[in-house]
Amino acid sequence: MSRKIKIGIASALTVACVLYYMFSLPDPLFDDPYSTVLKASHGQLLSATIAPDGQWRFPETDSVPVKYEEALIAFEDKRFYYHPGVDPLSLARALKQNVFDGRVVSGGSTITMQVIRLSRKGKPRTVFQKFIEMVLATRLELGYSKKEIIGLYASHAPFGGNVVGLEAACWRYFGRDLHQLSWGEAALLAVLPNAPSLIHPGKNRDLLKEKRDKLLDRLVAIGKIDAFTASLSKDEMIPEDPQALPRHARHLLTRAMKEGRAGDFIHSTLDNNLQERTEQIIHDHHQRLAANKIHNAAAIVIEVSTGRVLAYVGNTGDNSTDHGDDVDIITARRSTGSILKPFLYAAMLDEGKILPKTLLPDVPTIINGFSPKNFSKEYDGAVAANKALIRSLNIPAVHMLKTYRYEKFHSLLKNMGMSTLNRSPDHYGLSLILGGAEGTLWDIAGMYASMARTLNNYWEHPGKNRYNKNDFHVPYYNTGKDGRSGEAILEETSWLSAAAIFQTFDALKEVYRPGEESGWRYFSSSKKIAWKTGTSFGFRDAWAVGVTPHYVVGVWAGNADGEGRPGLTGTDAAAPVMFDIFAQLKEDDWFRAPLQEMEKITVCKRSGYRNGTWCNDVDTVSVTRQGLQTAACPYHKLVNVTANGKFRVHSECETMDNIIQATWFVLPPMQEYYFRLKNYSYKTLPPFRNGCQSATPLVAMDLIYPKADSKIFIPRELNGVVGKVVFELAHRNPDAVVFWHLDGNFVGSTKGNHNLPLNPPQGKHFLTVMDENGETLNYTFHVISYM
Repeated sequence: MSRKIKIGIASALTVACVLYYMFSLPDPLFDDPYSTVLKASHGQLLSATIAPDGQWRFPETDSVPVKYEEALIAFEDKRFYYHPGVDPLSLARALKQNVFDGRVVSGGSTITMQVIRLSRKGKPRTVFQKFIEMVLATRLELGYSKKEIIGLYASHAPFGGNVVGLEAACWRYFGRDLHQLSWGEAALLAVLPNAPSLIHPGKNRDLLKEKRDKLLDRLVAIGKIDAFTASLSKDEMIPEDPQALPRHARHLLTRAMKEGRAGDFIHSTLDNNLQERTEQIIHDHHQRLAANKIHNAAAIVIEVSTGRVLAYVGNTGDNSTDHGDDVDIITARRSTGSILKPFLYAAMLDEGKILPKTLLPDVPTIINGFSPKNFSKEYDGAVAANKALIRSLNIPAVHMLKTYRYEKFHSLLKNMGMSTLNRSPDHYGLSLILGGAEGTLWDIAGMYASMARTLNNYWEHPGKNRYNKNDFHVPYYNTGKDGRSGEAILEETSWLSAAAIFQTFDALKEVYRPGEESGWRYFSSSKKIAWKTGTSFGFRDAWAVGVTPHYVVGVWAGNADGEGRPGLTGTDAAAPVMFDIFAQLKEDDWFRAPLQEMEKITVCKRSGYRNGTWCNDVDTVSVTRQGLQTAACPYHKLVNVTANGKFRVHSECETMDNIIQATWFVLPPMQEYYFRLKNYSYKTLPPFRNGCQSATPLVAMDLIYPKADSKIFIPRELNGVVGKVVFELAHRNPDAVVFWHLDGNFVGSTKGNHNLPLNPPQGKHFLTVMDENGETLNYTFHVISYM
């Protein structure tokens, strides 16, 4: 073989060796599965899962406490910071000891070599393998800093049983963070990986203590600690069996894993103390609710200014899979009940379609076959918009949505952050405001927080452009992922104006409420809180959301499987939880009124509309600028009455000297019928005096049921006989007699309560009703079939 060939082969072998050396370390060095670890905003451990291989192995740490580092180096590798991965002096000492004793007493491995050995699992302990470890250790030193190597060792060293890594060991053996270790604990953990299969807490405690104490003496000898510290450290107890890890925010941990964070450290925005208190509050109320077989509840607390989630309790903590305890209710789709009504109220104010106290109809209503009912099954006739909101009346809300249009409201909700509206607006229709759509506690609480954020930030941007639509954004729980969708782009408008939001919150902060759900309720609180409850159809979902300038608290209660329970209402089940959570929060101020966007106007005190010519009792209120577009009061009318006020007259039947002109508050017939039952001060119009009927009389009556062109089903009795439908009419005059005709045939008369049971056959029918003064109503309706 020629010299050139030999040189070529040698060069090739050299290059191969160099290349092998350069690329000998796997990337990543460790391919172990890790636990998923959830931490609070200040680093406290909230919860963790065991790794898929059954080990408690936290993700690699880049921060090793000084006490542990000093103890580890003193015990394992005192020249760690001075050798290139292999310590010849240690190897020589180990060789001498092994030859002298006739057995392997010391391996002479450095910390770097031990990192390599830990990464090469299952390799035999032979001289050849030791040589490979030495080579790879020098390569590791070229690619990693000494601090990083210490971190790799601390993250992968065995600490007995199924505990791997320093941080997992700190929590399993001492129940606290690795940066809170004492010298005694640091020394114990430094010696523990030396023989983890033989020496671990709970076994051979005396031998473990002896090793720890010897290391403490060594730390004294090298000047790392003083004798007094060593003496105190030796008095520390050796831990017993491993402790259970904290189990806080376990549903958030599961959620993060589903969102691709399995095997990571999740540094959350949660406040550890608030999280624990919120979980305790949910637990306490769960004991109360379980008596009514209500098994699930959830709560979320959001910081308004940022959208950070401060507490996340996805469900009750009874660990019972029988009741769906593992379901994360915060992200589950549930019927919204009445919880969306404040958004509609604010939108109506924002467009000037109502003023805060505008009277809205609250009467039996059928719109294209949709027949909403109030929770109480009663009617007020007419009710102020703000009172309808705080009492959560359904019929006024439906009338508002009909005016606003459900297509627009659908779009508004999506723009505000409601991600569950995945069907067309026509699918939901007017039921959108009464729980016809599903929402999540995550979205809805975030939408309330966005409203509060918009109102707060109105003051942060003086000038013409005060709004940033990106203030409407989802909450976020991960410190590395902000919920905001982009840079601030200031505009003149947003999805809702500050004035409309303020007036909505101002209405919702009332504490006394005539509840549609459980009568008058009072929640004692010195704090001003805008809050709204909701209850879904069938008592399946109870909601409560509260808002202050700094926090939003959202609560849901019910059964994860959808089972309804009597008494499962927002007021009874969810609101008490919400107020207990607010008691944990520091809050002592209220939203500033955006007066630049508001105008003071006079309104009719009785109707809430802008006062017209005939309103003689007015009030001064602040409204949104768009509120200036609202119409004048349609209910006050100028009427001519006799001197004693008992009859209406006009100039053709009475001299002007005997006529008195008076203003009169007159509601439409059906509204008046129900309104006067609850408002005894309401005065109906006096009847016309005989011979003085007007050529254009005020409409005196209206049919409550059935509505014009409606389609109805006739029920059957228990014995199978076709039943009857109760036809109902409202008349201004409580003493009026009304005559009923069906298909041209007289079928009866009524007086006082105008209810008439009828049994029309299938097909189209023509109904005529006439009062004693000759006023007539004509309606057609269809009987579809018998039920």
